Amino acid sequence: IAGLGSDKNDQTQDFAGGGLNSSNRWIDHFWETSYERIALANNFLENVPGIEMDENKKAMMLAEARFWRAYTHFNLGLYFGNVPIVTEVLSIEEANSVTQSSQEQVINFAEQELEAILEHLPVDRPLEEMGRVSRGAALGFLGRIKLYQQEWSEAADVFKRIIDSGVYSIDPRFREIFWEIGETSPEHILAIQYATDINNSQLQKILRPSSYGGFHQYNVHHRLVDTYLMTDGLPSDESPLYDPENPYDNRDPRLLYTVLIPEVSTFAGQLYVAHPDSTNSLDRVNLYNWTGYTINKYLDENYYPGNRDRWGGNWTLIRYAEVLLGYLEAMLESGAPITQELLDLTINQLRGREAVDMPFVTETNPSALREIVRRERVTELAMEGVAYYDLLRYGNAAETIRGNYYGMKVTNDPENYTLLPVNDEGYMFYAERNFRDHNTIWPIPQTELDINPNLVQNPGYQ
Repeated sequence: IAGLGSDKNDQTQDFAGGGLNSSNRWIDHFWETSYERIALANNFLENVPGIEMDENKKAMMLAEARFWRAYTHFNLGLYFGNVPIVTEVLSIEEANSVTQSSQEQVINFAEQELEAILEHLPVDRPLEEMGRVSRGAALGFLGRIKLYQQEWSEAADVFKRIIDSGVYSIDPRFREIFWEIGETSPEHILAIQYATDINNSQLQKILRPSSYGGFHQYNVHHRLVDTYLMTDGLPSDESPLYDPENPYDNRDPRLLYTVLIPEVSTFAGQLYVAHPDSTNSLDRVNLYNWTGYTINKYLDENYYPGNRDRWGGNWTLIRYAEVLLGYLEAMLESGAPITQELLDLTINQLRGREAVDMPFVTETNPSALREIVRRERVTELAMEGVAYYDLLRYGNAAETIRGNYYGMKVTNDPENYTLLPVNDEGYMFYAERNFRDHNTIWPIPQTELDINPNLVQNPGYQ
């Protein structure tokens, strides 16, 4: 949320803008599809035990179903707080009268389920089973839950099991691992599977800028862009390499791999032009609440100009980079000694990619290292669905999200620039986000409240 901007539908802006309410269609869709997934898992878990088949294979399949049920419950608890825990197939009457469990109970349920299924899952999966749950996937999400629960030593043990398995490794590439050719990267632990003409992804349509034939439905804010370090490993406000007139030069290469920056980035050999002073750009600014920046991660140059609706690239749910950063954070917060060996095993593997080649971390002071690790999670994992989870577990979601948001740099002479509102550094003003404390937990959908009198709305929502 802190990194994404808006799309053409105002209801997606409500998540960060303080306008979130129980009638939001995205809220309703998330709740509905989540409980549909849980119902499918429960149906499987109730009926498969009676089938005569290989018992080991059956145990593995049941563990997979329990994984998805636990994964879905955790996300519901994370976003909505108090929600129903559903572990059996319900009649319509039963479904419309379920009661909520506390957020703590929901997350504990997910954690216990993942712990219970580990030994029934294979350590690795062959290529033809790509997308099915492995032990590494279950451990990865279990580690994610334990970080949220601040069970630091346990989280470290869980992540270390993945590392010690030897199944996964850091890919020397970066941008390409989010393309279709990168689906078999040793970094991917679990991904939603798409296949051209069978189960198509529309990412190439909704993310691609209109100048490349896409819809450009999402923007990136300058807050994310400015998170990326300079190539000397220092933040922009500390580095001698920073040039305020050319703020995108000498940055961590992951910036340009992640964000298309006007008049700097190229896509498919074509310069990305989005400056409001250029032809037609101002129309796009007004039409799409344009920040100028857009998402480059997932834009597959090998697929351009393929059918935007039929891309077959996967969507990664967890990859090895997150495991390494999770292990380092868990060790740090547990009070374990921070050694150069630990840093080289974790964060420096990411910085040492051939495609990144950033200075290695040598900082061992816990307070300073904490900030380094948190920044690294943003720059490495941007747009991968973990940013809001991180803000919630850090406890600073509201204060981080609210405030003024800016887009691209449009002028080096802000005092005399009149085309668009800009700040003192010449960055285009985008919007003010009035994110309130209660917005960290989403409202229960009104459609559910209308049919189930046992559900209680979250505080702050009517």
